[in-house]
Amino acid sequence: MKKKILAAVAAGLIALGSFGVSDAATREEVAAIHVVSANDFKYWNDDSPTKQKIVQFVEDAVNPFSANYIPPEDRIATFDMDGTFYCETAPLYFQEMMFLHRVLEDDSYTAPKKFLNLAKKIQPKVLAKQKLTPAESNLYIEGLTAVYAGMTDEEYRAYVRKFMDTNEIGLTNLKRGEAFYLPMVEIMSYLANNDFQVFIDSACGVSTTRELVGNIIPVRFDRILGTDFQYTSTGMGKDDPRDHFFDRHKEKIIISGKPLYNNAKTVKIFSIMNQIGKAPVLAFGNSSGDSGMLEYTLQNKKYHTEAFYVLCDDTVRELGNLKRAESDKAFALKRGWNTISMRDEFKTIYGDNVKREK
Repeated sequence: MKKKILAAVAAGLIALGSFGVSDAATREEVAAIHVVSANDFKYWNDDSPTKQKIVQFVEDAVNPFSANYIPPEDRIATFDMDGTFYCETAPLYFQEMMFLHRVLEDDSYTAPKKFLNLAKKIQPKVLAKQKLTPAESNLYIEGLTAVYAGMTDEEYRAYVRKFMDTNEIGLTNLKRGEAFYLPMVEIMSYLANNDFQVFIDSACGVSTTRELVGNIIPVRFDRILGTDFQYTSTGMGKDDPRDHFFDRHKEKIIISGKPLYNNAKTVKIFSIMNQIGKAPVLAFGNSSGDSGMLEYTLQNKKYHTEAFYVLCDDTVRELGNLKRAESDKAFALKRGWNTISMRDEFKTIYGDNVKREK
């Protein structure tokens, strides 16, 4: 019998059975967010400088008589996901927490010994938000793909959906599939409804991101950029995939389990160049991993451009870190990025009954 998850994680998970749907916005409620004009915003404080700046930017961009008019084909906005419009550190990223679930909780899966030993060793560190050693981090990253080797994309996405129904650690009344920053979703809706092409440019895996945001965030599947799995086929063997003939009657495409090539920092620029083909005019991020995307956007001198940086400064309704937020703010202002205060500008984050656990 598979060993059950360690008591520390079990204690951290919050049972939702006794709570109503009002505890956090459901996926259906997130999907219903529809912002066309400045008067449609509900989740931003009235005095939010970010909301005011975004509204002015959009009104100028769509006005053909404005000096800051931007043709629809060039109205490109890119968003990081984790920590920008989705919960990032509860206590780690979605994919990292799903790895621990896969190795320690999934009775249908027997993890290789090295990953089982790693998970048992680092789990207490993860829960305590302690830094991993370089060796632990490298093996962790390897495990993010290795433990799904042999799955088809459909099987993997079904696994993501199942994990989305578990609860965030450290926040009350919140499922992982509901953990979207409602004010930021409003920005995405507002842009999409004013003929902006909205893209997600994330370090999270493409299949993971597509399943998380599918049918609720106003971004087309083909506008989701991220870290890609490496795939193979069940009949590939030692063939070079460039020479292999895929037989649809005998083979399936599966996850190879090889390590990821992380879509972060300057790699995000390469993703934009390869998959969009134009520089954004707006970019939204929250960490140094988004620096390439933000800087590349501001390098676009053809139009008026802006970069926005979400600060993790809410320690009541989110898992904020004030020391990091202060450091991030100073760096962002130095680089010419606009800062977004979750604490001061968001009227709510996930819903009024979602709070940080004491």
